[in-house]
Amino acid sequence: MTTPDLTSPSGPVFPSAPAPPDGVVPAGSVPLDYQRFRDEPLELYRELRREHGPVVPILLDGKIPVWMVLGYREVVRVTTDPNRFARDSRRWHSWHLVPPDWELTTFVGYRPTGLFSEGADHQRRSEAICDGLASVDQFELRAQCERVADQLIDTFAGSGRADLVAEYAGQIPLRVVTRLYGLDDAESAALQDDSLHLTGSEAPVALQRMQTRMEALIERVRENPDQVSVAAHLVSHPAGLTDDEIINDLLGSIYAVQQPTSDLIGNALRLMLTDERFAITLSGGRRSVGQALNEVLWEDTPVPFWIGRWAAEDTMLGGQRIRKGDCLMLGLAAANADPDVRPDFHSGAGGNQAHMAFSHGKHGCPPAAREIAEVIATAAIEVLLDRLPDVTLSVPPADLDWRVTLVMRGVAALPVQFTPAHLH
Repeated sequence: MTTPDLTSPSGPVFPSAPAPPDGVVPAGSVPLDYQRFRDEPLELYRELRREHGPVVPILLDGKIPVWMVLGYREVVRVTTDPNRFARDSRRWHSWHLVPPDWELTTFVGYRPTGLFSEGADHQRRSEAICDGLASVDQFELRAQCERVADQLIDTFAGSGRADLVAEYAGQIPLRVVTRLYGLDDAESAALQDDSLHLTGSEAPVALQRMQTRMEALIERVRENPDQVSVAAHLVSHPAGLTDDEIINDLLGSIYAVQQPTSDLIGNALRLMLTDERFAITLSGGRRSVGQALNEVLWEDTPVPFWIGRWAAEDTMLGGQRIRKGDCLMLGLAAANADPDVRPDFHSGAGGNQAHMAFSHGKHGCPPAAREIAEVIATAAIEVLLDRLPDVTLSVPPADLDWRVTLVMRGVAALPVQFTPAHLH
């Protein structure tokens, strides 16, 4: 079995995507101001939109050209036209500008997963993983979430203090999802540890360990075909996936679920602990949990940008000329704040669920995966409030810091205090 390469674009570069004859950097490209992106993203989006329109030529790290798609309608257009805006990153004509240690290589470097597949191959693999996720029993999922949440709370309930990111939100998604895939608690814990090392120099070794565990899982499933799990569903699926395809898609989905769902939980808890509108929830009610999650998906999107799409042909988008082989970054958070579709952004999202937090189109997060993420997040918050109803921040809200990269945004820590509780 082959190990997916997270450090370089494996496979041949598309011969049909040479660099444009006049160079790869569009005229008027501006370096991305990372400090402003971290500290005042909405103001930065408004400024870029005002000066350049809904599609902006940006230089990442001062030299890597991408198109930053800020407009809601433009994001919809890109994500609903996979033939013109394709997913295979080997189409990119600017790989020669990318340093080997680039922080986004994990997300951009081609791997043989469904995430980078196109056309009929993507349809076949997407149907299989969507069916596998849809096979999850929602009642069992909720019960599994509650068990994991209770186990984690038991580790700190008696102390009266905790960091709800490191000790809780950051632990739950992977523990739940890997059990659904068919791994036991020890395997899940080991996989979670490896997932924390998928960037930097430790990435190849960590990925190889994850690969080995998945190979063992698929071997067990083939030896015991009657077991019920997502992995078993994929093995028996009529799409006829190979073991390599199953392993790569399981690993890809694990990575896609863990950090965004962890940040969804953490960001929602931060909102509920700092905004007086949610005080009733913290005193024992539940009706605002869904509201808080929806507001986070609109306004504190765990995945602010997604990189990306690659133009399969010359085209126009948002008044800009896009060249074949150009890279486009989907501004999911910027689209949520687009004044053309949401002029009064600060009035709140209410029950509107037309956000772009899960992206859109055939390569967006599948509906079954969204449901799993939302069940996990809802259960995590509700169990915490049931067990620790008087939980409060132990630091001023202004002291909370954000962990921000181009593709991930989450509160870095949530130090809290509460009345010490008995174990569950």
